[in-house]
Amino acid sequence: MRQSNTALDWLGHKLAGVLLRETPGQELFIPSDPDALRRTLRPGDVVLVAGSSMIATAVKYLTHSTWSHAALYVGDVLGAPDDGSERHTLIEVVLDAGCRSVPLSSLARFHTRICRPVGLTDGDRDELINFMISRLGIRYDMRNIVDLARYLLPTPPIPSRWRRRMIALGSGEPTRAICSTLLAEAFGRIGYPILPRIEQGAAVKRGISSWRRQELLHIRHHSLYAPADFDISPYFEIVKPTIEEGFNYKGLTWVDGP
Repeated sequence: MRQSNTALDWLGHKLAGVLLRETPGQELFIPSDPDALRRTLRPGDVVLVAGSSMIATAVKYLTHSTWSHAALYVGDVLGAPDDGSERHTLIEVVLDAGCRSVPLSSLARFHTRICRPVGLTDGDRDELINFMISRLGIRYDMRNIVDLARYLLPTPPIPSRWRRRMIALGSGEPTRAICSTLLAEAFGRIGYPILPRIEQGAAVKRGISSWRRQELLHIRHHSLYAPADFDISPYFEIVKPTIEEGFNYKGLTWVDGP
């Protein structure tokens, strides 16, 4: 059994290396200005990324979205590295390394989007960040990537209505490495909604002329969330560094001709 497990671990690492390999020149959008992005970000912001790896292509296909990855901006709470290198200000989950911290420069060539939770209290922000920090170093069972790989074809022939559900399939923990479930779990812990399920039910009390209706908000299980959910959530503000920096279209220089 040990030899079998070792072989599966080896195969899982090999598959992860292939699935995570980015393809330079395949990015469809212009990346944000790194300095403007750094000035705009606030602790607690979710940063969405449009990747170009095989696994990114699969996630975007399955979720009908531009976004394949998400990370949490935590600011300078992790401190300066001992070797004097750039501070790690993002916490993310990736297939091969699990939960890790990375510098903002790791997103320099990618199209990104800032999704900001609105009205987050200081206490909840600290709890959100501390939860993500507590998960640093957690690794996922590489053996199960062999099972997950069958869902990661660039364009599998899957009906649209079933694609999202496939994100939550796979073999348990590794599924968290290809969607935003750890972030969703973190926001769920502080009671902050992303895309709650809305059910219509009869009010407890009867009105004068008719039954009143009430909305019951249910935060969906975190295994069902994907990066795009932060983008379309009604509870996250979309923040664009170019606009925040005082964009003025009159200041643009256009090149005449075709």
